[in-house]
This record gives sequence, C-alpha cells and structure tokens, in this order.
Amino acid sequence: MDVPEGARGTARQATTRPQPHNDKNHPLRVAIIGGGPGGLYAAALLKRLDPRRDITVWERNAPDDTFGFGVVLSDETLGGIEHADPKVYEALQRDFVRWDDIDIVHRDTRHTSGGHGFAALGRHRLLEILHDRCRELGVDLRFRTEAPKDLPRTHDLVIAADGVHSATRATYADAFRPRLTTHRCRYIWLAAGFPFDSFRFEIAETEHGVMQLHGYPYAPDASTVIIEMREEVWHAAGFDELDEAESVERCAKIFTEALQGRPLTSNNSTWTTFRTVVNEHWSHGNVVLLGDAAHTAHFSIGSGTKLAVEDALALAACLEERDSLPQALAAYEAERRPVVASTQRAARASLEWFENLALYLDQPPRQFAFNLLTRSRRVTHDNLRLRDARFTETVEREFGCPPGTPPMFTPFRLRGLTLRNRVVVSPMDMYSAVDGVPGDFHLVHLGARALGGAGLVMTEMVCVSEEGRITPGCAGLWTGRQAEAWKRITDFVHVRAPGTAIGVQLGHSGRKGSTKLMWEGMDEPLQEGNWPLVAASALPYKPFSQTPRELSRAQLTDVREQFAAAACRAARAGFDLLELHCAHGYLLSGFLSPLTNRRTDAYGGTLEKRLRFPLEVFDAVRNVWPGERPMTVRISATDWAEGGTTAEDAVEIARAFAAHGADAIDVSTGQVVADERPEYGRSYQTPFADRVRHATGIPVIAVGAISSWDDVNSLILAGRTDLCALARPHLYDPHWTLHAAAEQGYTGPGATWPAPYRAGSRRPRTGRTDAPKPRLTLGS
Repeated sequence: MDVPEGARGTARQATTRPQPHNDKNHPLRVAIIGGGPGGLYAAALLKRLDPRRDITVWERNAPDDTFGFGVVLSDETLGGIEHADPKVYEALQRDFVRWDDIDIVHRDTRHTSGGHGFAALGRHRLLEILHDRCRELGVDLRFRTEAPKDLPRTHDLVIAADGVHSATRATYADAFRPRLTTHRCRYIWLAAGFPFDSFRFEIAETEHGVMQLHGYPYAPDASTVIIEMREEVWHAAGFDELDEAESVERCAKIFTEALQGRPLTSNNSTWTTFRTVVNEHWSHGNVVLLGDAAHTAHFSIGSGTKLAVEDALALAACLEERDSLPQALAAYEAERRPVVASTQRAARASLEWFENLALYLDQPPRQFAFNLLTRSRRVTHDNLRLRDARFTETVEREFGCPPGTPPMFTPFRLRGLTLRNRVVVSPMDMYSAVDGVPGDFHLVHLGARALGGAGLVMTEMVCVSEEGRITPGCAGLWTGRQAEAWKRITDFVHVRAPGTAIGVQLGHSGRKGSTKLMWEGMDEPLQEGNWPLVAASALPYKPFSQTPRELSRAQLTDVREQFAAAACRAARAGFDLLELHCAHGYLLSGFLSPLTNRRTDAYGGTLEKRLRFPLEVFDAVRNVWPGERPMTVRISATDWAEGGTTAEDAVEIARAFAAHGADAIDVSTGQVVADERPEYGRSYQTPFADRVRHATGIPVIAVGAISSWDDVNSLILAGRTDLCALARPHLYDPHWTLHAAAEQGYTGPGATWPAPYRAGSRRPRTGRTDAPKPRLTLGS
C-alpha cells in the first residue's frame, strides 16, 4: 500500500534534453533486472534521454503478473514524472482515483479527517502504461525470462530493480553489505470489489488479539485491502493453518462491517512479514541497486513505488549530468540516500506504532485517531490543523485545551508542583563550575532560560561528591558553599521568573569521570590531576579510559549517603523538583545495564538485582526530599548495543521506580557503552517514552532531537509524552518557549512574558519582500 503521509521533499526532475556525451563513459548498453514500476520507468527515461541506448528489461514473470492491487503516488512524484515524461503523466492522470479523507474506525466509532489529497490507480494498469511507453520508445522487454548471469560483463550498466528479494543484491552481498530486519507483524494483500470513499483504518479487537485493516480505493470499482496483525495474534487466530482461500474468507468475516458484508479477493496472496532493507553501498562496478532492491519502507506510509520511481528519476538525471559512470552512480547514491534514510525513519516509526497498537486502544477516541494520523511524525499538529482545522480543534477540546491554547501551553501537575506548560529545559552539562561551585555563568545561563518561558528549567548533572565529577568543571552539592551558590540561582528564578520551576539533577559519574572538559576532548582522561573512579564493575568506558574499582558493600553505603546528603542540600537550596540521574552510563546507569554490570553478588545478574542499588539510592533520596516536591528519574531506555538494556527492560525499570515513588520517568537512551549504534533522527527517542507511558501509565518526559514547537504540540496531543525536554534549541534561543508562543499567537497564562520584556512579545517587523501583483493580464 503506497500511501503518502504528507508532502515531504521534491521528486527529482530528470533532464529531458539530450546532453553531449563522452561515449567511452556514457552507458549505451543497459540491462535492467526486474520489470516492476521502478525498472520500467528507468528504462523509459534512459531511452527517452538517449535513443541510441540499447536497453533490455529482464522480467521472470509474465507481463500481466502483478502482486498487490493499488498504488498511491504523491504529488511530488507525479510532478517529477510530468516534467520528465509528459506522456506517462497524462496516461496516469486519466486513470487516477482521487480522494481527500481518512477514516479511522475504532470501537464502533468513525473519525474522519479531511484535506489529505490522495491519488491512486491499479498496479496492473500502472504496469500497462509503462509497458506501452517502453515499447513505444524501443525498449526490449523480455518477460518470463531470467536475467543472464553475465550481464555486468556484456553491458555498460546493469540496474538491479529486482525487488526486496533481489538475487543481484545477494550475488554481490559482500560489496553491497545489506542489512535485513524482519519485523513483528504478519500482513496479506487483498482486494474488495467496491471503492472505499476514503482511506480507511479499521481496528478489530478479537479474542485472539488486535487486527487492523488498511484500505483505499484504486479504481471506480475496487479497493486495496491489507490485513495486518502481530505474529502471535496471527498464530492464535489459526491463520498459520489456513490456506489462501480460507484466510481470505476469515479476513472478510472479521471485517464484515467495513466491507459491508462483501467478499475479499486475492491474487496469489500470502501472509508475510515486512523486511526493512538497508544497504551500505548501492553500486558495485557497473551494477546499481534501485527501489526495493536498495531499500524498503513499510507500506503504512506508502513509499515503495514512490521511492522506486524517484530513484529512477535521480539515476537518469545523474547519468546525464556526470562525465563518467562511477561519478554518476556515486552522485545518485549521495542524492538519494538522505531522502531514503529519512523515509525509512518515518516508516519505522509508523511500523512500530502498528506493532504496538494494543498499547493505544484505551486512549480517548479522538486522541487515538490523532495519534494514528501523526504516528510517523511526518504529519504534525500544525500540518493537520491546516488540512482539517475542525478535526484538530475537536481533538484539542477532548484533550482539555482551553480555546486558543496550543497543547504545549496546557498545565501539568507532578505531586505538589503544577507546571504552567509542558516545556522543560533539559539538563545540559556546562563544565563551568570552580570547585563544584556554580557561579555567575550558571546564574545567567539558568536565569535566562527561566525568563524564557519554559515550565521547568533543569540544572546540569550536579555531582554528589568530588570523586563523582565527570570533569573538573562539574557543579556539585557536596558542600554547604555549593548549596548557598545554588540558592542564589533558585531565588533569582522564583523572584524574577515567577511561574517557572527549577529542578536539580543529582548524579555520580561512575566510570565516566576524571575526564577533560567537553571542548578539550570529550571522554578523554585528564593529562594530570586524575582521581580514582568507582563503578558497578571494573570495566573502562573506552580502551584508553581509566579502569574503575568495583564498589564494595561499604562503598555502596557511602555513595548512597552522599546522594541523600546532596538531596538535603538541594532542598535547602530551594529546588522545586529533583531528578535522579540513572542514564547515560554514569554510576547508577552502570548498575542497570547488563553490559556494564558484571557483578556476581546481590547487586548484579537479573534485572531485579541490577535495580537494587539504584532503588536503594532512590529510597534514600526520597526519604529526605520534601514530600510535596516531586522526584523524577532519568533512564537510558536502550543501550543501542547488542546484549544491553532493551525497550522491554526500560518498561520494567520505569515500573520499579514508580513503585518506589517516582513521579515521572525522563526517558533518554544510550551513552552507556562506547560502541553503541544509535538510530538518530528527528524525535528519535520519543518512541521509548511513548512505550513507557502507555505500558505503565506513568507520566514521562520525552527528550532527544525535539526541536520545533510543532513537534512538542504533536507529541503532547497524541499522548506520547506528558512533558518535552529540549536542550540544544534552548542553547540557540534562551527564549525558545516565549518565541514559540508568539509564533502561534498565544498570549495566555502558559507563557507569560516578564514585565521588562513585554514590549518584545511580538515578532519584529521586517521589510516587505512581496512584489505588487499584476492587476491586468492582456491578451495579444
């Protein structure tokens, strides 16, 4: 199902005017393996650009064989096709079915969101159009024929468009270095003999588990229907024991209301699991991968055919623009890889949302619908408000937003503390203290961000002992002098930025201590003045790092008392909230991860035992921290490394801290082991917070590459988090929250400008950049 989930990027427009070539480097004999849309369109483009080319398409199936039913293409892809080959575009236009609405049916209630703009046609018809165009241009189409093995030797260029199970990719696996990831759901492509009047998502809660229908029209009399469910649900429902006809009949019975009692049909349809394909390299010699052979993206965001067609456009253009084949193939990969990577990140977010669909079933109905629509983070709150303001306003009302109040400016209560909005200035190490004492820099740094409108401003990790510092510049709370310096800062925040809360994050560096200041060499040991390190186990962070001592029972008691003493000083210093740092490989995090905790005593082994010391520290701090003031815990929800903490572990860790009195979990990831492999991207850590929140019911703080107020509104309104912590955006703009309010036209209690700053509460005017519009258009 190729369903564009929102306009992103612009499809490559291939040059259509032949350019002068150096025949030595210009590929004239081209073989294309695979007769799907990507391979056929590449053939048509290359032949159109240079009629001298001898192009052969090798397809092992018959010309009228196809898998799946309908194809949806985005406006951007169609624009690229229109520019590169108007004949193909015109043929597609004649057959497209168009619609605007998305229907979400859950628990007998249908929610409709409009303004989305889809265009679809039958996959069989798409292939017919491309077959006709290729034949018209003189491309040699060879059906029911396996591609010869020696094509790289007999041709100038070989384009492998042979799909997700690419034999070409397998043949040259050592060069392409593919990574294939199999996911948790089973799905089957089917069709209905009538057109849905919208794109339809329908959820069925059965005795065996949750199943979902994805459906959309692709012809005046037909719709694509995909049935999807988790592997364990598929087995429990007995689909593993049914043949094709029996599966089709069972699916039609389960979704009889959506189908209005009508049957489903199949086309050699089988249940399968989706595989994400990623290749380290896309070309090898004169062989290049295209479409699903190079990359896949889950059908729920609709990018398979779209990506393949855009690959073809880019490849054709690069072959025209570059002087040699190696340069062209390198340029093609450089151009397409970032686009594909972005799409795959969005597709993975969507895929995982459906894998974890059961977590969201009890959300309020409209919030559930909004969550589904924004699952990939490509459709956002602001984007959806433009598409369908009425739907979005209805979701906001159900959420509790007062009129004219964006979700991010609604209040949130933690124990006895009410935050005026959902924005948190995330803890950021400044490495600018002297002897652990915060100075003028900290006053200005934290004071500026408190004046900037955030609901909660967090300190950097404040160390509980001199030996627990990361660097010589780390701030601390192991002396009364340090507490007095912190009180100066909290007093400023409470007096000059009323309504802003200030929190302290307490931590101990563990094995990651005694290092240089970040800008002098992150994680590098000091050249002189080092202090001994302690950790859960005697494992260095990096090969060149100092090896810590494993903490003895007596030392565990000492550290626990250091945390409690620091918490007492924090309370006297006037902090409104305390966060215990159990993330990023520091001391307490080192106990939680199986990669860093190799102990054989009562504090190592099972997760329950690895939790023991962090929970003892939490209890000691909670016992001395004022009862009305909240405590949160920051965790690393995954180590991004094999054998480390998993998302399932993170849920259990969160549950344990909540059972001991944690008011919220601050969900970060990684930085536990040096050889981690994070999957970076926009809001990339949010799914972990989302999972903790919905699996446990515990309030969460999401953090990690959240940069826009639109993202904050989207995450809050979808119920994926309760608070959003932003770090670097607040370094770029200390008044990020106030500016977010101004840009949204919000002036309520969730974002109050300090009296001296109120004159600047509107965005400054700039000079006019628009030109006068013509008043008359006269004919010749």
